[in-house]
Amino acid sequence: MRISVVGPTYPFRGGIAHYTTLMVRQLRAVGYAAPLYSFTRQYPRWLVGGRSDRDPSNSPLRVDCEYILDPINPFTWWRLYRRVRADHPDVLILQWWVPYWTPCLTAIASMIKRNTTIKIFFICHNVVPHEGGGVIDRRLALTVLRHGDAMIVHSEQDRYRLLALLPNAQVIKAQIPSYSELVRHDVTSRVAALRRELGIPDGAPVLLFFGFVRPYKGLEYLIQALARVREHLPNAQLLVVGEFWTSAEFYQRYASEFGVGQAMTVVNQYVPNEDLQPYFDLADVVVLPYISATQSAVVQLAFGFGKPVITTRVGGLYEVVEDGVNGLVVPPQDERALADAIIRYFAENLAAPFSAHVAAHAAQSFSWQQLVTTIEQAARDLGVKG
Repeated sequence: MRISVVGPTYPFRGGIAHYTTLMVRQLRAVGYAAPLYSFTRQYPRWLVGGRSDRDPSNSPLRVDCEYILDPINPFTWWRLYRRVRADHPDVLILQWWVPYWTPCLTAIASMIKRNTTIKIFFICHNVVPHEGGGVIDRRLALTVLRHGDAMIVHSEQDRYRLLALLPNAQVIKAQIPSYSELVRHDVTSRVAALRRELGIPDGAPVLLFFGFVRPYKGLEYLIQALARVREHLPNAQLLVVGEFWTSAEFYQRYASEFGVGQAMTVVNQYVPNEDLQPYFDLADVVVLPYISATQSAVVQLAFGFGKPVITTRVGGLYEVVEDGVNGLVVPPQDERALADAIIRYFAENLAAPFSAHVAAHAAQSFSWQQLVTTIEQAARDLGVKG
């Protein structure tokens, strides 16, 4: 069986670029040629705004690829189609996450379907956007995904959403694999320096909120919970690390209103790969108080660094974070329940047993080989040989 892949990779940044890179690495490790076709650019500058979509890491995840696709240049869609057709793979893997990709992916998929026997697999990171999901978003998703022969999703919620759009589709759920390849083992000495740099007192319990800060991630509920947490743990600190998509000042004012402004430290930037580990080593627990979600690569990043997670029962988060096993799960938008879970985590000394479970099971339970096996089984179910 021959497999080709389209998706972002270095020099682009973020979880989906890392996902593409690690998936292609695993495909090649088990013997597939797996040519990867990536973008000459992802978004026009006006959509990126003041942020960059380029990875600033000195040690990025990389894999050999051919840069062809520009999503706003139809000529490159034709070039990619011709390139894939010349390779004649049995399976072409495309990735879907926001409606912006509708024109180019619809064109590419429809040309492949009309003129070849190549099976199209969509990996759906989000069936509809986190902060969308209206009629237009669903219609655009349907426009693209109806061309797929199989769809891989990462949560039951997205499986239901996709089957609501395409009742007869072949939809397979596979957990997001581990991001443990981003772990470094030579930076422990930097933790004390980072603590001093951030002004976090020695011995203070540290809650880490990590990743892009967007409204659906519910940071305001964690800030509210922190006020209650500090009634029981007076020196508890909240460390917010990630690029803000809205005003960081809003959350800082919010913290001040709840009397925890001095207990919240903000690092408003995208963190390069080589700088990730000190932040996770500094944390006692990762807290993700999402209001809505499908899945979160931050959970797998935390597990890769051996950290338990406290999160909310939304999307597929509770399918990965097992309540009382490798973390704690609370209702969304419930700051009191969130605070009680954080207090319990420290009062019952849950860090050690939860971390031990993460260390023993994360790599096996969330391996990239499992994703490859899912792709292979889906291809066999469609009659692809090899």
